[in-house]
Amino acid sequence: MRPIALITGATAGFGEAIAKEFAQHGYDLIITGRRNERLEAIKTSVEANQKIEVLTLCFDVRDRKDTTDKLTSLPERWSKVDVLVNNAGLASGMDHIQAGDIDDWDRMIDTNVKGLLYVSRAILPGMVARGKGHVINIGSTAGKEVYDKGNVYCASKHAVDAITKGMRIDLLGKGIKVTQIAPGAAETEFSEVRFHGDTDRAKSVYNGYQPMAAEDIATLAYYVTTLPPHLCVNDLVATSISQANSYYIHRES
Repeated sequence: MRPIALITGATAGFGEAIAKEFAQHGYDLIITGRRNERLEAIKTSVEANQKIEVLTLCFDVRDRKDTTDKLTSLPERWSKVDVLVNNAGLASGMDHIQAGDIDDWDRMIDTNVKGLLYVSRAILPGMVARGKGHVINIGSTAGKEVYDKGNVYCASKHAVDAITKGMRIDLLGKGIKVTQIAPGAAETEFSEVRFHGDTDRAKSVYNGYQPMAAEDIATLAYYVTTLPPHLCVNDLVATSISQANSYYIHRES
């Protein structure tokens, strides 16, 4: 039987790339997201190119009941998740805290923190009962330091960092690996979402240097699952060669 990977936020960016990476290595996929047409397009493409199966689940991780209902009522065939990738996340807005949009704050906290918790709470009991599994939480360099106008987004990713550490401790002795991957700048839909569809402003974030691509993070996500059973990567921070951390990026122009 093929192993199963569940990837949240799989309709674009890191999530889509991670799904395709695991498919290439023979995993059946459960992919979730808010855009059903994108989920179905990815399913069609992946199943046409790989000898695997894809189950699509359209829901918003912010919705506790819908998330819990869908993930705790998986068909028996799909219930034995081997790898959970908590990827669903976003930045919304970029303002000084005194001018911040509270709706943006709620969106980030509800997605990045509460959504990750809802999904994990639904899937982890099965992993514990089976005595195996791997949880990969997609964090950010924003969870390592705070930058100007990053306030709430950085707080949400610091929470991912802390939750991952807590998971690692709580799951000791259960046969479950827990890894955080904390990417720096990568050219995906991230900045366009953050700037509410302002494509020019989004593109300017990546001017003058080569950022990472979604596929780079997908490679790392799969890699950490290939290590010997006794070895666990707890925390993996990744940036392009031009970026040292959230503050320092070398730009050619």
